[in-house]
Amino acid sequence: MLSPDTARKRILGAVARLAPLPAERVPLEKALGRTLATDLTAEADLPPFAASTMDGYAFRSGDAQPGARLPVAFEVFAGHGAARELPPGACCRITTGAPLPPGADAVEKQEEVRRQGRTVILHRAVAPGQFVRARGSDLPAGAVALAAGAAVDPAVVGLAAALGHRELAVHRRPRVVILPTGDELVPPGRRLRPGQIRESNGVALVAAVQEAGGEARKLPAARDRAGSLERALRGARDLDVLLTVGGVSVGARDLVRGALRRAGARLQFWRVAIRPGKPFTFGLWGDKVVFGLPGNPASALVTFELFVRPALRALSGRVGDGRVATWVRLARAQEKPAELTVYLRVRLTAPPGTPGLGWAEPLRTQQSGDLTSLAGADALAILPAGPTRLRRGAAVRAIVLRPPLV
Repeated sequence: MLSPDTARKRILGAVARLAPLPAERVPLEKALGRTLATDLTAEADLPPFAASTMDGYAFRSGDAQPGARLPVAFEVFAGHGAARELPPGACCRITTGAPLPPGADAVEKQEEVRRQGRTVILHRAVAPGQFVRARGSDLPAGAVALAAGAAVDPAVVGLAAALGHRELAVHRRPRVVILPTGDELVPPGRRLRPGQIRESNGVALVAAVQEAGGEARKLPAARDRAGSLERALRGARDLDVLLTVGGVSVGARDLVRGALRRAGARLQFWRVAIRPGKPFTFGLWGDKVVFGLPGNPASALVTFELFVRPALRALSGRVGDGRVATWVRLARAQEKPAELTVYLRVRLTAPPGTPGLGWAEPLRTQQSGDLTSLAGADALAILPAGPTRLRRGAAVRAIVLRPPLV
């Protein structure tokens, strides 16, 4: 069995030859969560003119001495250009965001002056550039605002709009096809017959793929028959990644690995020394990436988190798994097999980054077949291979899945 670190390195090494996916141009409104495929550059100065950062009065700084009396020559409002050059020895009324008129180089806010009719009396000297946002001070024309590979968040969308872009070149989202397998599976909402359960892994993995930045499509569950699996694989089209769920262990009906090989997939390894999720398969199918996930719910989602999520991000042009890792203390002693790295599903008692180490309280059940063994977990506490018992209060690393509720 491979260690989880070795398995992840082998996966990312293989995916690197396919990553990142090609670029496409999308409207700004659809760019959130994507990755820039090209540098985002400033085609013009940002801001495009010198502007006031306060409501007040603009003037030549050389005219601004304590007690100076400056006539108000005109007014300038945001969204309108200055009417004319500011005469020496005069000032103009100006609003926040309005362009400075030619000749002016400073602004005093209205709270710091006294207005008498058409005259302003200054209380203090003013330095050049006071309360002025200079032209190109944010970005000069031609500057690289963000390099290719940057994640597009709301601020990036706003920056691109300010630079005049209506679209962005971003890497295509990975297209993921999810194939649940198992005779026992029926769709949610259908009445159960003896021995049947509702198919839940597929919809959970759709959500996981979307959270990781991919586009997911779930196929109907395939039966535990070679013919059913082969027909399902023939119908898996227009994809970058295939996720099969279940059927990769050693049972008589665990037929997925054989079906993948017959379909032409080159499986690179099987089984990872972890709990949950030991029966896990990875390979390549032409230019497609294939993951064979275990069928137990916690095993499927934990192996997705450890191995599939970073691969999807790499295909999207991103680095790492996008998760925060922190140190925590175990709230209860834990026993484990020496050869396995165990990912304990826990709730955190304090947000990561607070002074001292927070406590990690294991969920009520850690059974990989129990749906509640992962739902509601804040983090995966990592119990490393080697020790067979970790005491209460032991410090371990944890992968934060979501901020804890406080």
